[in-house]
Amino acid sequence: MAQMQRKKKILVLGSGPYCIGSSVEFDWCSVQVIRTLRSMGCETVFINSNPETVSTDYDECDKLYFEELTVERVLDIYEKENPDGVIFSTGGQIAQNMALELHEAGVPLLGTPIESVELCEDRGKFSTLCDRLGIAQPEWREFRTPDEALTFAKQKGFPVLVRPSFVLSGAAMAVATNEEALHRYLEVAVGTSRASVVISKFEENAKEIECDAVAQNGKIICSAIAEHVENAGVHSGDATIVLPPQNLRLETVRRVRMTAESIAKELRISGPFNIQFLARENEIKVIECNLRASRSFPFVSKVLGQNFIGIATKIFLGEKMDIQEKSPLEIQTVGVKAAQFSFSRLRGADPMLGVEMSSTGEVACFGECVEEAFLKSLISTGFVMPKTNSCILVTLGKMEDKMAFVPVARKLQRLGFSFVGTEGTSQFLEKNDIACKAYHKISSSLSPSILKPIEGKKVSLVINTPNKFSHNEISDGYLIRRKTIDRNIPLITNLQVVKLLAKALEKFPSEQDLPVFAYGESG
Repeated sequence: MAQMQRKKKILVLGSGPYCIGSSVEFDWCSVQVIRTLRSMGCETVFINSNPETVSTDYDECDKLYFEELTVERVLDIYEKENPDGVIFSTGGQIAQNMALELHEAGVPLLGTPIESVELCEDRGKFSTLCDRLGIAQPEWREFRTPDEALTFAKQKGFPVLVRPSFVLSGAAMAVATNEEALHRYLEVAVGTSRASVVISKFEENAKEIECDAVAQNGKIICSAIAEHVENAGVHSGDATIVLPPQNLRLETVRRVRMTAESIAKELRISGPFNIQFLARENEIKVIECNLRASRSFPFVSKVLGQNFIGIATKIFLGEKMDIQEKSPLEIQTVGVKAAQFSFSRLRGADPMLGVEMSSTGEVACFGECVEEAFLKSLISTGFVMPKTNSCILVTLGKMEDKMAFVPVARKLQRLGFSFVGTEGTSQFLEKNDIACKAYHKISSSLSPSILKPIEGKKVSLVINTPNKFSHNEISDGYLIRRKTIDRNIPLITNLQVVKLLAKALEKFPSEQDLPVFAYGESG
């Protein structure tokens, strides 16, 4: 009798406990890896320490180690199980951070070569690669002294993006709009320690684009190019993402795709990766590249009807894959991914979006058009749609925001909404023939204060875009935002989101106007 062939044994690293920056999106990736491996006849060994996940259900894998995700513990399990390979690129940054040490300890890691992973994790090495390939990127430099950092910021002009050089995924990042703000940040980040900071020119009014893809030996097998609703400056984990993109030029999409192909080929990528871009007109710049699954992989897989992680898993095991690219014209519905926040449970937290991630979850919804999918996604996060003929409170910080809001206000006015606002915003809208009742700023101590309609819940929505160049405005804005959240009133702090909301309300004035259909069906 022929001897039975031994099953391949594969060890998969999970994503650890839920936290800001690593949540259920990466658990979905882990589950898809495990299920694909089992369907291919492999024995699966899984390490994770989160009882809330599907991946740690007793029947998902063949062996579950409910242990902490540290190099020491992973090596212990590896020595005991002696697997044929280890998959590390589907568990988010926690698993990714262990890759180099595991490789040095002789662990056979499956997927993209570890040298490429290390190159992308090092900002200096990746920047050199981009320069060699002729790929544009925001200008940046690394500094160890506050004086050098301030000199660079003055030369390039404010605002600048600043963060510790050793931190990834948006943690501890900030936008400094003047010398005082930068100096305050540097005192905390550098101080008397040997830590360094990275400073780059902050690109204002630029669009952010993401490319999620899976490659085999440097050739892209499948990919998805999605756009952020918010302009650059909002962390990708907090941004509202649309797929297929609705406002990108064909040439922009083509350049994104060509850049992704160039990077994939140069790094010999075999597995999942994510690249983030800035775009202004048709000019694109690469922000960063992650050689792992991103938190948007479940979203793009659902919208395109392709299991990106299933495809990546087959590549890990050496199966030759055909190119499976989908044209945007083949996508039947529009998908919108919106972030979910827990500001109401975090006493004192400022409910404002920025370069540091704040969301604790996300939802994705589908529609025949972007407006439909957008409203469904907002409602799914707990957002209450403002009712027609209700009042909207508006406080707009910068003059550019006031000017851009005028056509939006006219559209909302036609839909039956009225406005109240602080004196500056109110006077500006009145000059443009838009009625807006004025209230005094909080810091003026005059009555009636702008907090009055919020405390009395006389408004159905608060629109607050902060003026980042004024500390007084930030103080007033914080109190308005915090009071709004504490009174359970919907809050929007981004003008691009407000514009899309106005368009959506024009098409669908109430929840009853939104069509409902099952996933996989057309509306």
